[in-house]
Amino acid sequence: MFVDKVTIRVEGGTGGSGAEAFRREAMNPRGGPSGGDGGDGGDVVLVCDPQLSTLLDFKYRAEYRAERGGHGEGNDRAGRDSEDVELRAPPGTIVRDAETGELLGELLHEGERMVIAAGGRGGRGNAQFATPTRQAPTYWEPGEPGVIRKIELTLKLIADVGLVGKPNAGKSTFLAAVSAARPKVADYPFTTLTPNLGVVELSDFRTFVVADIPGIIQGAHEGRGLGHRFLQHIERTRTLALLIPSDDPDPQATYAELREELARYSGELSDRPHCIVLTKADLLPPDGEPPAIRGDGAWGVFTISSVTWWGVDALLEALWVQVARRRASPEERAAGQTERSADRPIGDTTPSSEEAWWNLAEEEA
Repeated sequence: MFVDKVTIRVEGGTGGSGAEAFRREAMNPRGGPSGGDGGDGGDVVLVCDPQLSTLLDFKYRAEYRAERGGHGEGNDRAGRDSEDVELRAPPGTIVRDAETGELLGELLHEGERMVIAAGGRGGRGNAQFATPTRQAPTYWEPGEPGVIRKIELTLKLIADVGLVGKPNAGKSTFLAAVSAARPKVADYPFTTLTPNLGVVELSDFRTFVVADIPGIIQGAHEGRGLGHRFLQHIERTRTLALLIPSDDPDPQATYAELREELARYSGELSDRPHCIVLTKADLLPPDGEPPAIRGDGAWGVFTISSVTWWGVDALLEALWVQVARRRASPEERAAGQTERSADRPIGDTTPSSEEAWWNLAEEEA
């Protein structure tokens, strides 16, 4: 089960109370106050764990409470500090206060920690209140209560490339072909019900992550279909790939519709660099040409077949160039110090029909 939004209640541990005590020692009738301080309560901490990809664990348990600190004791013995409660969440988790909507932070890197409910400070014992004029204080402090709040956790998957398209555009087939991910593939709309991530491995130890989300339909920005709920998972991508089937009756209109839905959902998302990928080229007749399409600011147009692998290598290399450019620092981008592929230029890489089907002709022969 894929869970990308939960609300939990967290409570930091109460601090331990200080102690009231006096020394009772032989040959020391006026030993003075000896009440120790209370221990601090435990914190509730979120820890980034890249082994996780969903917030499913929080679906089965919605309340987390840290233990209180130990009380102070006589003979200046302080109470023990309580241990923190660590909750693990996947990278890309955004943390907000559920009641105020305040953004508390987000987890991006492995091992990153965020205190979401601080424990209370332990109270002071009566030994802390001794002064030259008040040598036998009889009062002490109770421990402070821990923070109690409701937290909203929202997951936005972290990927380099986001796949966008209508239902049955070939997104899941492409992801399964280029990575070890195994999303469900079938010939009916909305086969993909949850986002999927896959790691693409190229030569020279180059890798990038691809995210596949459910198909986009008209009105997705208003919550129709499944796309609106999961469009958030491509907001962090470095580039987008808009997938359109080669046998689409009007690919230009489909492209315009996808761009419009992205723009209505998020202006920032619509400005993200993108390319156009014409999928299912194996469905074209041997002498047929891929449909012509004009991209509105697209950095490349590609025609591929995930089944026969035709055109996939060129697309992956071009995607890597875009990802490498945006992974580099602003200084490196300004100096042009990014990885490029000399034999894979960016642009229209749609081969002619003769180049496309020579291998299929050899198979038939």
